Amino acid sequence: MANINTIKGTIGILTGGGDVPGLNPAIRAITVRALREGYRVLGIRRGWGGLIEFARGSENGNGWVMDLTEEVVNKVGRTGGTFLHTSRTRPSHVPRSGVPDHLRERFADDINDLTEEVLANIAHLGIDVLIPIGGDDTLSYGADLHKRGVRVIAMPKTMDNDVPGTDYCIGFSTCVTRTIAMTHDLRTSAGSHERFLVIEVFGRYAGFTALLPTMAGAANRCVIPEHTFDIEHLCELLSEDRRRNPSAYSVVLVSEGATFTGSEEMVFEDQETDMFGHKKLGGVGDRVSRALRDLSPKYNNGHRVNAINQRLGYLVRAGDPDALDSIVPMAFGNLAMDLILEGVSGRLVCVRNGRYDHVPIDVVTSRKKVVDVGKFYDTDRLRPHYKRFAGSPVFIMTSDY
Repeated sequence: MANINTIKGTIGILTGGGDVPGLNPAIRAITVRALREGYRVLGIRRGWGGLIEFARGSENGNGWVMDLTEEVVNKVGRTGGTFLHTSRTRPSHVPRSGVPDHLRERFADDINDLTEEVLANIAHLGIDVLIPIGGDDTLSYGADLHKRGVRVIAMPKTMDNDVPGTDYCIGFSTCVTRTIAMTHDLRTSAGSHERFLVIEVFGRYAGFTALLPTMAGAANRCVIPEHTFDIEHLCELLSEDRRRNPSAYSVVLVSEGATFTGSEEMVFEDQETDMFGHKKLGGVGDRVSRALRDLSPKYNNGHRVNAINQRLGYLVRAGDPDALDSIVPMAFGNLAMDLILEGVSGRLVCVRNGRYDHVPIDVVTSRKKVVDVGKFYDTDRLRPHYKRFAGSPVFIMTSDY
């Protein structure tokens, strides 16, 4: 670790939003390089939550910030999840119930903007550069802090791969790898019982996690958030696929944010929202399965076909990272340190056209990154287009920037 009396500066790292494999390797990469370059590194617990919970004047801010050492990060750098922990805190929109105890006398509105506390805590900690690792929600607040004068280097993380400005987000490869493997595992049951296999996968607004595994042969069809689907048409297609299969089953991947034609509304587990206004998704696979079962006699000579329904959920985000989600975070961490050493901030580290790069951080608030339906999705056959591969990035269907 750098000598506290001779350090070049202090770097703060936090992880926000959902956990994915690859976060700990990213933290390790930043920390190891930073310490060897002569910086102090602070880990902030529970994402942006740590910067509002931190109590100035108390010892170590009541445990919300920790010094990171090589010994600490080397132990966790090969593991999944985030040892700094995470939250979906949005400091500019904190409900009264979420205001820390030591701030409740000053912030008693129904919704409170605690950004002044975040800025004061960053200054109190002496953080010269802040590195938030997260999706577009987490990084949009980082972009706001950059506008307020905080030196920020952002790092994209999300299984959905939907952060604008980058071909690749930490966690996506492991998600796709597991989705393909688990779908193939479930084929044995679908084939044994001659059923439809319906698998619900992550993807609130973007269908990359359903479309790419389908392109790789994991499923016959997929439905994605970018295009509403007609359930009768899906049943007809899956029935056709099932008849052609010697084992008499067929498979569809369903993005959690997919919507039925005529409904236009996502399926939610409940109506509670997080600080970014998102309700928890889940259950569209259940509805698809029931509808396929009920409609199946129409397309199977009067015979009913049952469905096996599985929501992969946290199984694709738990556990250790795959090879790519070990390599990319390492490169992102070192790219972030390159920028810090050059005195550059306000950037998002990224992969563009197959090469590591960086773009302005405000790209994360400039647009939504979703599947280009015209280019990649056959809306009649409910599956990917298989054409024009030359010049495409490794993961084929990224959005242009």
